[in-house]
Amino acid sequence: MSGDPLLVVCADGLLTLTLNRPDKRNAIDTPMVEALLTALARAELDAAVRVVVVRGAGPDFCAGADLAELLGSVNRTMEENAQSAARLGDVFVGMRALPKPVVAVVHGRALAGGCGLATACDLVLARADAQFGYPEVRRGFVPAMVMAMLRRVTGEKAAFDLVATGRLLGADEACALGLASRVLGPDRFENDVGDILEALAAQSASTLALIKRQLYELDGRSFAEGIRLGAEVNAVARTTPDFRRAIEAFLRK
Repeated sequence: MSGDPLLVVCADGLLTLTLNRPDKRNAIDTPMVEALLTALARAELDAAVRVVVVRGAGPDFCAGADLAELLGSVNRTMEENAQSAARLGDVFVGMRALPKPVVAVVHGRALAGGCGLATACDLVLARADAQFGYPEVRRGFVPAMVMAMLRRVTGEKAAFDLVATGRLLGADEACALGLASRVLGPDRFENDVGDILEALAAQSASTLALIKRQLYELDGRSFAEGIRLGAEVNAVARTTPDFRRAIEAFLRK
């Protein structure tokens, strides 16, 4: 329905989640957060879903948290606000934990929590005219949860620059800092996005799940621990039916 904060469509292995508040630049509010959590739960259980895609309706990807809802939170208790913030945090954690690729398709502006939503995804496909940034400091607010991701992606110095100045980045600079995976030209944007998503959905689901699990479990591990983890994942990968089929097909050539 057009009034839903999140449009959910499943087709050809892709579960497409479209943030659907274009009149509010797809600002994130409580109903949208709950809808995202429900969609992620579906994605984990539905074998037909191979890739999750997050997009925005209208001219922007997402401008961040709904300011009217944020303003209303000043009269709530600290515990109530912590619980509310934690629900959005559950979205970020859920995207990371999901054993399937999550892809952000970014056009227009991805700002504040909207930039965080994109950063939480495994792959970020940005149109060349997209903008990224964390302007919360200009409103006296702290981009607190997204810094857990931002610091990992960009490093300390770049992360501090972005959150302390609130400056916005074009797609190319965002890609250079690691906030975007690829920058795609506007003329063929939808075609190129479609080709990338189709190729990703065609990959081995078990292999992608193992890649994602190992990549994020490397956080905080030493080099030697990372190698040991890699050996364990390597051993598991050799037991999967997808691996056997792929190797047998290759040897038959």
